[in-house]
Amino acid sequence: MVRAKGRKWNVNPKRIGIMGFSAGGHLASTAATHFDGGNSHAKDPIDRIGCRPEFAILIYPVITMGSLTHSGSKERLLGVDPKIEIVERFSNELQVTDKTPPTFLAHAQDDDVVSPENSRMFYDALISKKIPANYLKLSSCGHGLNGYKGPMWDEWQTKVLIWLTEKKYLHAKNKQ
Repeated sequence: MVRAKGRKWNVNPKRIGIMGFSAGGHLASTAATHFDGGNSHAKDPIDRIGCRPEFAILIYPVITMGSLTHSGSKERLLGVDPKIEIVERFSNELQVTDKTPPTFLAHAQDDDVVSPENSRMFYDALISKKIPANYLKLSSCGHGLNGYKGPMWDEWQTKVLIWLTEKKYLHAKNKQ
């Protein structure tokens, strides 16, 4: 919808990304790996436009539904005893292709709720497909990065703004 109405809303449709934290990181990584190119024959103009984000920002994300998943997220998203095909389909590290958008990841290495292996696996899959990616390994602050405050919280925000500017998704101040 944002892409279809972007011009009207003064939003550049080539700079629309997605960001998610924790289980929201799974939603964002799903959008980055499970998308379509739109249907040029659709009656609804929104359905004519592809839904691939131009970039993804994943902060301490749940990525895998495999053995390193956050079990509560897996159960809530896939049910109590999901079939292996569903587990594999929503283990987004297995869904990275050469069409997956550039991605910035940040994860505290002492996160004992969602293993940082989730970010590492996704990052490795991106690199294997030559997708531009940045993985910021934060030294501490656990899941939620110390209640969304402090030096690790500030570090990822500073680094993601630099990354977005370098990738030309965000312009330096006073430029359009």
